Amino acid sequence: MRIIGGRLKGRNITPPAGYSARPTTDFAREGLFNVLDNEYEFEGLAVLDLFGGTGAISIEFASRGASEVYCVEMAPANATFIRSQVKALGLDRCIKVVRHNVFDFLDICTVKADIVFADPPYALEGLAGLPDAVLARDILHPGGYFILEHPDTYSFTGHPHFVKEKKYGNVHFSFFSR
Repeated sequence: MRIIGGRLKGRNITPPAGYSARPTTDFAREGLFNVLDNEYEFEGLAVLDLFGGTGAISIEFASRGASEVYCVEMAPANATFIRSQVKALGLDRCIKVVRHNVFDFLDICTVKADIVFADPPYALEGLAGLPDAVLARDILHPGGYFILEHPDTYSFTGHPHFVKEKKYGNVHFSFFSR
């Protein structure tokens, strides 16, 4: 995986063999960030990245100037890998890796974010309820987005806070706002 934009553009993130996360493809990440580039000034953004996986989304936001990124990842090996990449890329001042179950973290979260991003395992039980679980908490600044990555087997177009969906191959991003 490569970093698509910002000051670290072109650098690689290479998880070890057998890594237990499904990373967002470079193609889909590039499409997502093209959309966000048209709507946000990244400098100074606060971002909450749920289900951190490889950390690629958190690193992409930080590379583009987000000043505060919380990357929540439950798997100990994945959290350790993300921390190592954050340190190697010199991003440890803006990315905080939190090893926690996302649903439990949401119950205690005091972070206020401009963007909340979630890329859960596609087979996650309760994936359909994730927009409600996030939007029910006071963690998103007014006008901010909750962005959910999901497979095409889900459609959120009928959700009352649904804004839009972007598709990149088999990857779907649904955007929500309160």
